[in-house]
This record gives sequence, structure tokens and C-alpha cells, in this order.
Amino acid sequence: MTPEEKLTELGLSLPEAAPPVGSYVNCVRSGNLLHISGGLPIIGEEKFSGKVPTECDLATAQTAARTALLTRLAVIKAEIGELKLVKKFVSLSGYVNAEPDFTAHPQVINGASDLLVEVFGDIGKHARAAVGVSSLPLGVSVEISLVVEV
Repeated sequence: MTPEEKLTELGLSLPEAAPPVGSYVNCVRSGNLLHISGGLPIIGEEKFSGKVPTECDLATAQTAARTALLTRLAVIKAEIGELKLVKKFVSLSGYVNAEPDFTAHPQVINGASDLLVEVFGDIGKHARAAVGVSSLPLGVSVEISLVVEV
């Protein structure tokens, strides 16, 4: 089963890769690595925003991480044509727009990490950083970036 088929089986679909909203590119290829810029949990009219956990609870923040990951997978697909060409997810960096006393950043970013493994199996297992920040662009709850081997 291809990753795209697995996403469909899970009731998920990839959006179109959105153009960057700043002075950067979505993806830089260096050798066999793709460095995927940070992506936000915004697809169409769906946007996950607010501080975790006061304005965005843990479960919703995990969904936001999954949504942000889908936008990054869309960038990968736009770059290489088919997700089955991914050899390995090397690393994932997750940023959580968190209240100062919030410490469950890893649980939030598990939303993205778990989806990678669910869709890609062992090649979806990756190194990771999960950190809290005082704010994120457009007031979103989560941002995700990736390094991918192709």
C-alpha cells in the first residue's frame, strides 16, 4: 500500500502545497536530503490557533500537529512526485505555542510523529525535537519542520 493509499484509508488527504508566506522556500534539496520548512496547521478554512493548553487543549493540539504534518507531506509530494519515493524521515522538529508552565510538548508533537509511523511504518521513525515557544506565526498552536531522505 502506498503512503497516499494509507492516508486515504485513514480518512485523510493531502492539501495542495501552499506557497511560502515569507522570504524562504518550502523545500531545499541537498544531496539525498530534503529540508522541509516549517509548516502551520492551516488547510483551507481549517486553522488551529491559540496557546496550549488554555486556548487549545492537548487533544486539539495533537490534531493541529497532524494537520501541520499533512501540509509538510504535501510539500514533499510536490518536490518528488510520490511519497513512496521517501527512503527515511530523518528528523522532525515541532514547536508548540505554549503557556509558560506547560510541559507536555512531546505529547502534542506525538500527533505528527505517530501519524508518520502509521503511514510510513519503520521509515517514518525519526529523531525529534519538541519545544515550547512564546508565539508562532499567525497565532497557530503548532509548527512542524522535517528532514527527509529520498
